[in-house]
Amino acid sequence: MCNKIVLVLVVVAIGKCHIHNKFPENFKFGVASSAYQIEGGWNANGKGENIWDHFTHNFPNSTADRTNGDIACDSYHLWKNDIALLKYLNVSFYRFSISWSRILPTGFTNTINLDGVRYYNNIIDELIRNKIEPMVTLYHWDLPQPIQDIGGMTNPLIADYFVDYATTAFYFFGDRVKTWITFNEPIKICLQGYENGLYAPGIKSRGIGCYLCSKTLLLAHANTYHVYKSYFKSVQHGKVGIAIDSDWYEPKTNSKEDEKSVERVLQMNFGWWINPIFSKGGNYPRIMRERIDKFSKTQNFSISRLPVLTSSEIRTIKGTYDFLGLNHYSSKLVKARTSLLSRMPSFDNDVRVDIETDPNWEKSALELMPVVPWGLRKLLNWIRKMYNNPTVYITENGYPDKGGLDDEDRISYHTQYLNELINAIRDGCNVQRYTIWSLMDSMEWTSGYKIKFGLYHVDFSDENRPRTPKKSASFYKNVIRDHGVPNIKRNIN
Repeated sequence: MCNKIVLVLVVVAIGKCHIHNKFPENFKFGVASSAYQIEGGWNANGKGENIWDHFTHNFPNSTADRTNGDIACDSYHLWKNDIALLKYLNVSFYRFSISWSRILPTGFTNTINLDGVRYYNNIIDELIRNKIEPMVTLYHWDLPQPIQDIGGMTNPLIADYFVDYATTAFYFFGDRVKTWITFNEPIKICLQGYENGLYAPGIKSRGIGCYLCSKTLLLAHANTYHVYKSYFKSVQHGKVGIAIDSDWYEPKTNSKEDEKSVERVLQMNFGWWINPIFSKGGNYPRIMRERIDKFSKTQNFSISRLPVLTSSEIRTIKGTYDFLGLNHYSSKLVKARTSLLSRMPSFDNDVRVDIETDPNWEKSALELMPVVPWGLRKLLNWIRKMYNNPTVYITENGYPDKGGLDDEDRISYHTQYLNELINAIRDGCNVQRYTIWSLMDSMEWTSGYKIKFGLYHVDFSDENRPRTPKKSASFYKNVIRDHGVPNIKRNIN
């Protein structure tokens, strides 16, 4: 009995003393959202139609519950309430996105919707009044439908129209916004939108559309960076980056084939985007260039399905960053594929690996998103070694569940990942910010409203869309207050 009492007293003492694994003094914490997922007001006050409006209205079965973002969290009307939620958390910054169609209804600069400009001005001003930095994403998957009607991201001219849109945003908001993200998760834009058609705009152009999309997107990002640097940076003093998502990948076995497959997956998923921008030489990863060139020839194409970046374009894209935004949620196992090359082109066929998860890993509400905290540390160290340790902002990290206010699993997830992030920083990784996805439950794309990531519960059955803090909201508030998390000692695998 005496020993049990002592154990209880020790546990209580540890809780009271707040023994924490600490972050560096200047490290910043925030939360994230995106326009289509929370705003609603899909056609309010002059906003134009975007590809997700069009996709979900015309193909309602594209989402798991046949829902859409027409109302979502109704943040178009409840934005001031949302900033109060941010104030409670005491975050340093809020990452949100601008809806291109809300400020440029046609997608082009011939028509500027001043109501949309006013909406974002109100949010930015209210954030600053509450001492919260606005971190703005220019493109979070919601291309204006008129831009899609002329080919979308497979049309190289769209790079110029994106620069026009970005310049408009810099002009109206750049005096107060100091951190800009051009694109969110480019691989999902190109693969889900133009390869397999699972996401808007729903184009199925396997092995071709995704590569056309990628060149347009990389040039749009790069030219936007150069415009900001040439015309705005000296006055507005901001930073421009891009948010690239990646899992970590482990070989399923110790075979050389599986180990080679891991490096190929990293290069052809993550390197596809990070290499042209962050490497010393620029361009697509060599293994990607050589494989797709070779496979295209085998499949009787007259030219490679991966468009060539000219030497001028390589120079234009290379070095166009002030930081790397990293979205990371989970890890995967990789096994070499032994089947013959298909005559039908596809990105999957170009990479040629089998990807799965370890059944022993802790599960979440999404089958392909298990809890693998040490994967974050490994990925950050891979970036550090491969790309000369750039400044990294974790721009998304979050846990999917089916709902509920008592979200202990979410708290456990973030505790573990934050500990591994601290370990990565101690390894020498230059990580300066951490962002939880997401502020509140929202429209999770093809999952509709079935999957929840929020620190705040939103009652979508109530037309007033009330927000209620989950247990994880108090947890994150305490993380920010203590500038650290309870220490979990784990060895890197």
